[in-house]
Amino acid sequence: MDRRSVLKLAGSTFGLVAAGGVAAATPGRNPGPNEDEILVGVSAGAGRPADFVGDHLPAEANLVHGNETLRYVAVAFGGNDHARERFLAALDGDRRVKYAEPNGTLHAQYTPDDPRFSDQYVPQQTNADAAWDTTLGDTSVTVAVVDNGVQYDHEDLSSQFGTDEGYDFADGDSDPYPDDLSIETHGTNVAGIASATTDNGTGLAGISNSRLLSARALDENGAGSLSDVADAITWAADQGADVINLSLGASSGSSTLKNAVEYAYDQGSYLVGSAGGNGPCDGDCVAYPAKYDEVVAVSAVDDDGNLASFSSTGSSVELTAPGVDVRTTTTTPNGDYSGPLSGTSFAAAAVSGVAGLALARWDVDNVTLREHLNATARDVGLSSDEQGNGHVDAGAAVSTHPGGVCGATSTTTTASDYLDGYWDSDCWYWTWEYSDPCQVVVELDGPSDADFDLYANEGTGSCPDTSTYTHRSFSTNSQETITIDDPDTSAPLYVLVDSWSGSGSYDLTFTEKTT
Repeated sequence: MDRRSVLKLAGSTFGLVAAGGVAAATPGRNPGPNEDEILVGVSAGAGRPADFVGDHLPAEANLVHGNETLRYVAVAFGGNDHARERFLAALDGDRRVKYAEPNGTLHAQYTPDDPRFSDQYVPQQTNADAAWDTTLGDTSVTVAVVDNGVQYDHEDLSSQFGTDEGYDFADGDSDPYPDDLSIETHGTNVAGIASATTDNGTGLAGISNSRLLSARALDENGAGSLSDVADAITWAADQGADVINLSLGASSGSSTLKNAVEYAYDQGSYLVGSAGGNGPCDGDCVAYPAKYDEVVAVSAVDDDGNLASFSSTGSSVELTAPGVDVRTTTTTPNGDYSGPLSGTSFAAAAVSGVAGLALARWDVDNVTLREHLNATARDVGLSSDEQGNGHVDAGAAVSTHPGGVCGATSTTTTASDYLDGYWDSDCWYWTWEYSDPCQVVVELDGPSDADFDLYANEGTGSCPDTSTYTHRSFSTNSQETITIDDPDTSAPLYVLVDSWSGSGSYDLTFTEKTT
């Protein structure tokens, strides 16, 4: 690695980040959307986010929630637009503020169908029945369902829950049970696809016998706040969830949501997201959070392997799975079992179940698991924008040893330097060690009382800056990671370490991997 210093323009100012279609619901407040709120991310070194933001609050506003891990707080204005504008103006230009965005709304990715469909086909089409000859799954593997509530006493789900069923972020209490069993079905539907108990003489078969954990972030109407979803993802990762299922989405992303999935991925969780129901389309219409690099975006196909008429498509799609006319568990007032149901929600749940089977067979980390499921997926004749790497295949994932996946050989180098303050940046470049690397990981470990960010340019041959880059990691602290799969080796990888605020020493580690 070689280094050259790059000065940053001192005149850069804070800008409001619009959350667009993202949404709302938080602990201790009314469940569901809270779009009157502003989420404020506070940089490390500014003290407790609640204390810092509290000093800027107008009399008409209130601090209503916070997440110390992601370093954000939620501020409510009671519909007072003038107070909101004064608050944002007071933050404008303060470099201790990393972002401010509306607490938008996410929705369950759900498309119901009317005709009944009596037979399951999801386990067969994902080849789970072949995998069951080796393993039915194991409760040592945890699949967290970030959704609305799961009926954890359901006859076909209860044995998959431990003594701790989960947490309710929508209502802010320790019981994630649905508030209204008659209408709050989506979480129970999703849980049944992934982990309804197999071979128990009851009901239907889920794909894996993984332990279930319910993180209720959506209300009974299937809507949930950005802050509740981010909190639920963070919590699930802290509980050690091996797989986090995100069958929900919004048309736009946000800093809060991005930071949450980055955190969970860095904690070792395999994140699975539904691609959404806004396709097929020209370009990339995959929903957030599935569109983020840390999340496996799953499109939906029918029982013949044809792309679902509603499934979102694009370069972000990584895998496909059954999502049309599926049968699964539902809440007791609706008859315990439901079908046919359609949506990329159920395709994502199928991938989560297959991930659970693979982890019961192989002791691998989330990076290796991701590469393994991609490598063992089968081509069903769709374009890469429609199927990604192919249709998830449980039989192949369980029977094929993951020893040949990315990371069998790697090289790592760490460099250290110092940034003097918010005006300072360092540019580094990495020259490739392998002829055909499958992945490169760049990790920044900076001071705890400062906020350093990481930017990368892949294949351009030039140093990025804070507005022009191909990859970025931009949390509220100085612990940042950029992971690039199948990197472009036509030019060295250029990386910028930038101080948003504060000064201090840092370590920058490059890990290049090959198969």
